[in-house]
Amino acid sequence: MKIELKHISKNYNRRNVLKDVSVTAESGSCIGVLGGNGCGKSTLLAIMAGIRKASSGSFLCDGRDVLTDRALRSSVIGYVPQGTPLIEELSARDNLLIFYKKRELERELERGTLKLLGVDEYIDVPVRKMSGGMKKRLSIGCAVANHPKILLLDEPSAALDLICKQSINGYLRAYKRNGGAIFLATHDEEELKLCDKWYILKNGIASEYDYDGNVERLIARF
Repeated sequence: MKIELKHISKNYNRRNVLKDVSVTAESGSCIGVLGGNGCGKSTLLAIMAGIRKASSGSFLCDGRDVLTDRALRSSVIGYVPQGTPLIEELSARDNLLIFYKKRELERELERGTLKLLGVDEYIDVPVRKMSGGMKKRLSIGCAVANHPKILLLDEPSAALDLICKQSINGYLRAYKRNGGAIFLATHDEEELKLCDKWYILKNGIASEYDYDGNVERLIARF
């Protein structure tokens, strides 16, 4: 699958948050979306997910525009925002049943994605009683219910402990091996290693960056 962001822009009250963002990706790859706070990373992922509307530009998957084709977007995109898109009063199981059929849910808990994420360990716990890591893993589990080809993640391991980070990173590696494409907004050094290409967002423009493991040099570009 060929993935192309072409000339994405977003204006807020005459402020150009995104001016001209163009990025390419392939199946089985991870794109790191990098930059300082407020540079537009979350805005870009929200546009790709259809949560916000671009002022201009296109998001093509094998030549079809995801931004204008809602059915296509629903079938190929999974999105995990920074916040928690879960119903706090419900258990993990009840949140998942919004997205999964009962039989499919049990199968995923036994030997599928939800097992890999460790969601089976707290399946009947109410969201309001979960740790941040538990909520994030559950959010990912909800986002991939339709087996999307593209996963959009906005700082998935921010403020999580090492065990949760390891669980999420293990899942993302498996997702890539199975041919999925990831767009990952991150500040996390370990997540940077998951990426195959890196783009720095600055002044509304995305510039490809050759990350060599030198974090200080990377930060100097923000």
